Amino acid sequence: MTRLMHAIEESLESTTFADVIALARDDMAAVDQLIATSLESDVALVSQVSQYIVTSGGKRLRPLLVLLAARALGYAAEQHIRSAAIIEFIHTATLLHDDVVDSSARRRGRDTANTVFGNQASVLVGDFLYSRAFQMMVDIDSMRVMQILADATNTIAAGEVMQLMNVHNPDTTEDNYRLVIYRKTARLFEAGAQIAAVLANRDPRDEEAMITYGQNLGAAFQLVDDALDYNASADELGKNIGDDLAEGKATLPLIYAMQKSDADDKAVIRDAILEGGLDQLERITAIIESTGALQYTAARAQEAADTAIAALSDIPDSHYKQALIAIAEFSVARRS
Repeated sequence: MTRLMHAIEESLESTTFADVIALARDDMAAVDQLIATSLESDVALVSQVSQYIVTSGGKRLRPLLVLLAARALGYAAEQHIRSAAIIEFIHTATLLHDDVVDSSARRRGRDTANTVFGNQASVLVGDFLYSRAFQMMVDIDSMRVMQILADATNTIAAGEVMQLMNVHNPDTTEDNYRLVIYRKTARLFEAGAQIAAVLANRDPRDEEAMITYGQNLGAAFQLVDDALDYNASADELGKNIGDDLAEGKATLPLIYAMQKSDADDKAVIRDAILEGGLDQLERITAIIESTGALQYTAARAQEAADTAIAALSDIPDSHYKQALIAIAEFSVARRS
């Protein structure tokens, strides 16, 4: 047993994200190779845009989740590699489309694909990645896996439309916000964890446990992401601070701050959401801090992470299970 595995087993607190990645190093290398092969196209621009976005950094958390969950559940074949690549393609396609819809200029610390290649190319290459993902689903030859991924993709698309409807809507409720982040973000985490259980042929109880884990991990990740939009540096976050506010998105820090602020401060936030822009960013950040909105958001994220961890209680102990627990902890402790 390696020193790394002892560290993961004996102390989650000393486990770094690099340690977790190391457990899946060989599997992730296989995923990267499959991604590179699957991005090949006789249309040069397709390959250029695809390579740009897929290799633009990020933690590859979604495919990592598939790989670790499959191993934690005792899966020993190869289709988790293809499933992880599919999950990454679906996620990447949503990023390409999101950045066009949001007119985003930066992601993961560099220019977005739509900034470099234009909106038309970004949308069309996003479509290419979606269709490539569905081609790869057929190769898995599992109707259950295809159903899970098809349903997840449809749910994500509906979530994108819901978020668009909520833009510049200061009356967005916390319940509505949570539904959007489930559909836009958590649903794909959920699908990845569920597929691991299906591939491993686990019983319905274990499958449900993985659904709960993935869903709550995704929720925790997005809640922290929305809080970081108001309390991280641009270099840490990889995008411009206040982007959500500039786009008129009422995320949980703003929703809670409006609930707890006086009439004047509430009006400032409402106007900013209605109009978009960052003219009042400094004041709004102060309101968010004074109302405890970031602490409230962090507490909701911690609740989701705790629920994710609890869902794994009956999964057999292993280094891979401990890595899944560590990922849930990292999701609420991260700064980027």
